[in-house]
Amino acid sequence: MMLQRQAVPVLGVEATPLDVAGLTGVLNRFVADGTTRTVVGHNLHSVTLFHSEPEFRKFYEDSDVVLIDGAPVLWLWGRGKHHAVPVMDYRLGSTDWIPALGEVRGLERIAILGAGPVANARAVAKLQGIVPGATVSGMPGDGWNDDIEEAAVEWLAEQRPQLVLVGLGMPLQEEVLLRRLGSLPPAVYCAVGGAIEQIAGIQKLAPRWLGRLGLEWAWRLVLHPRRVAYRVLGEPWVLLGLLVRRRLQRRTAAGSHGSSRTSGP
Repeated sequence: MMLQRQAVPVLGVEATPLDVAGLTGVLNRFVADGTTRTVVGHNLHSVTLFHSEPEFRKFYEDSDVVLIDGAPVLWLWGRGKHHAVPVMDYRLGSTDWIPALGEVRGLERIAILGAGPVANARAVAKLQGIVPGATVSGMPGDGWNDDIEEAAVEWLAEQRPQLVLVGLGMPLQEEVLLRRLGSLPPAVYCAVGGAIEQIAGIQKLAPRWLGRLGLEWAWRLVLHPRRVAYRVLGEPWVLLGLLVRRRLQRRTAAGSHGSSRTSGP
């Protein structure tokens, strides 16, 4: 059963806004029921893919939890709302909630899929410290291809984890889960992007105060200009075009529908 979604004005997407405690409670239920679940996050990049890639959109629409991982998305969702906690508490990037996995009851087997060998191994060690009672296993994902994908499916079948952190980058991680979810063992599959390298300490995290101001993009642009320049400076314009086209299509459809109802024989 999926959690109730809430619309994000303007962007045409829905999310399940949760703070860390709320997500921990949800993961408690998911781990206890032992079925297959998916947890993803919305930022401007995922919103762009949502409106441009039909399969990506389907994956998000079918996911159990869609967190808000992006200040613009959060601001639009929280505009005019009153909450018991600050609106920024509902911004949950993977590195915000992964340190709280030790609060998830009954979590005994965790798998980390993605990043290079060094980052993956360091992330495994970090998670072992966060959840001391769990067995944490890892498989790198750099150079991803069909052979590695087949090996990952077999590896997960052997490990039979309860929770899997899939950090292959967006949209590859979502494409893999969409293709393979039906043949993977029951678990909570969380798409975490670059969080594996961040947990491992290889990729530096932005100071939390920058994140709360919605300026984490500037930190990433300075540290990794080639990697994120298009997403920061170019993709918002692509998204704007997609949203404008979506609105025009809706107006055209509404106009056509109105005309057909009023036209005579």
